[in-house]
Amino acid sequence: MKIDEYEMPDDLYYHVEHTYAKVDGDMVLVGLTDFTQKMAGTIKRVVTLEEGDEVQQGKPMGTLSSGKWTGKLYSPISGEIVEVNEDLEDEPSLINDSPYQEGWVVKIKPKDLNELNSLMKTGKEFEAWMKQQIEEKRNATE
Repeated sequence: MKIDEYEMPDDLYYHVEHTYAKVDGDMVLVGLTDFTQKMAGTIKRVVTLEEGDEVQQGKPMGTLSSGKWTGKLYSPISGEIVEVNEDLEDEPSLINDSPYQEGWVVKIKPKDLNELNSLMKTGKEFEAWMKQQIEEKRNATE
């Protein structure tokens, strides 16, 4: 689904803090949405909890910084971080180039995949919510 200039793939689950969850076998890939990376600008640094650390749905699991913004990275699902995308250490702008492919941030072994049911999926409600988010950001920058 494309909303304005933002790609929001239909196969992902979306957290209100603009992270996504993508089921990959028994793991969940977590990353930043296209909206987040475009609003942040060129990502300069990503810092996350480490492999083996536990994360909780809706709680911070790291930070990211760009030239104009530093913010928290929220986990869309609870579980254990089993892999951190080490490519982001040398090339954090992979998030800008490919947020849904090479720019993923962590892989999590979920405690309960049913938590995904509390996240958003693409559709009319999600589209309306995203349009509101886009409008709020535009108004904040004017």
